[in-house]
Amino acid sequence: MATGVGMSSCCLSGKIQEGKPQGREAEIAGLQTYIAEPKNGDTTKTVVFLVDIFGWALPNIRLLADEYAAAGFTAYIPDVHEGDSLDPSFLQTVEPPLPQREQQSVTDKATSTAQVGATLGPWLIKHREAVARPIIENFIDKVRYVPGTNKVGVIGFCWGGRYAILAGQKGFSSAEGKGVDAAYACHPSLVSIPADFLDVSVPLSLALGSKDSLLGEYEANQIKELMEKKRGGQEGEKCESEVKIFEDQVHGFALRGDWSSEKDKKAMDQATQQGIEWFKKHLA
Repeated sequence: MATGVGMSSCCLSGKIQEGKPQGREAEIAGLQTYIAEPKNGDTTKTVVFLVDIFGWALPNIRLLADEYAAAGFTAYIPDVHEGDSLDPSFLQTVEPPLPQREQQSVTDKATSTAQVGATLGPWLIKHREAVARPIIENFIDKVRYVPGTNKVGVIGFCWGGRYAILAGQKGFSSAEGKGVDAAYACHPSLVSIPADFLDVSVPLSLALGSKDSLLGEYEANQIKELMEKKRGGQEGEKCESEVKIFEDQVHGFALRGDWSSEKDKKAMDQATQQGIEWFKKHLA
């Protein structure tokens, strides 16, 4: 992430960032929501943030929403988990920094895998697509009625990354004034290739890590090839797209990277700028 509102400090251990979010909280569509607004109060360009498993209260995503607000967007982070996000203490277990991951023994990796399965499995069942997708789509619909709102984009991370992709599908976003006008997904998890991508009909940008343990380099290249075909109208719904693969970046890098690493910080900066430029172009 580029330096911006509340972003002058480095991150704490566990990839939780310091800084005081500048936005406010309100209820929208029955969900507690963090709102970050441009200084001029303009709601013309709106971006809905779809969270990872650690939820809407994580400082990282609120500080990032503040950056989007500083760039001229009204940003909303709805609590789509309805108070049931996972505790940030689970961060190091689900995806430790790359140097730490590479030093783990076989036993350490087996223990971590067991812990992730025991915690994440039941949570994913509880927040499966049949439950989560209607909540997300209803929120996006309601945001469109906020006075002054014109174009709406959606950005998602990890768990929320897949739902950003789904929100861009023709079934939800094909009618004028409905759904979203552009989407950006950072290291999405649990995606189905090619099924989740074929029906996407709005401009879609993707930021993927080459060392993502939940979406490997092979799958990332599959997605890149598929989206190239979609741009040319050779596969599924034709749509504008871009896919950037960040070398040596792990799952969650765009939101929860290690600020003490110059390489990781640069990747976060670039992923932030990628989204801001994408929405400036497609929500104008």
